[in-house]
Amino acid sequence: MIREATAADVPAIHAMVRGLAEYEKALHEVKATEEQLHTALFGPAPAAFAFIAEDDATGEVVGFALWFLNFSTWEGVHGVYLEDLYVRPEARGGGHGRALLQRLARVCTERGYARLQWSVLDWNAPSIAFYDSLGATPEQEWIGYRLTGNALTALGGSPLG
Repeated sequence: MIREATAADVPAIHAMVRGLAEYEKALHEVKATEEQLHTALFGPAPAAFAFIAEDDATGEVVGFALWFLNFSTWEGVHGVYLEDLYVRPEARGGGHGRALLQRLARVCTERGYARLQWSVLDWNAPSIAFYDSLGATPEQEWIGYRLTGNALTALGGSPLG
C-alpha cells in the first residue's frame, strides 16, 4: 500500500534516509535530523513531500519516496524531482519501489507535470536495471553539479556583481 506520509512517519523516514546513506557508503554525510525532516515535510511552508510504502500484511513501513517540485522553463510546467527512493532490504522484490514510482508518475500525469526525474549512483547496478525495466532513460549529455561547504559559503559571501 502506498500512502502520503504523516508527521508520525518522520522517525521511520529518518531511519530509512540513514539506511539509504549506509547503502550508498555515505552514512557519515547525513546531517539531517528528524526535526529538520518534520519542518521540510510538515512545517508552515513544506518544501518536500513523501509517500510511504507499507507492507500489506503487517502495516509496517517498508519504504519511502521523498520528492519536491522543480520547473522546466522549456516545457513551461512543473516536474517532480525524486530525491530519495528507498525500500528496506528485507522488503525488496515485493513491488514497493515500483508502486512508489507509479504513485509519483500518477502525480505527474494528474497534475500535468512534464517529467519525473532522479539520479542514481553509477555503480548501483540493481537500481539501474530496475529503472531501465520501467522505461526510464539515463541522461547522456548532462553532468550534475553541486556547490556546497566552503565553496558555497565563499560564493554566497562574495559581493554581488
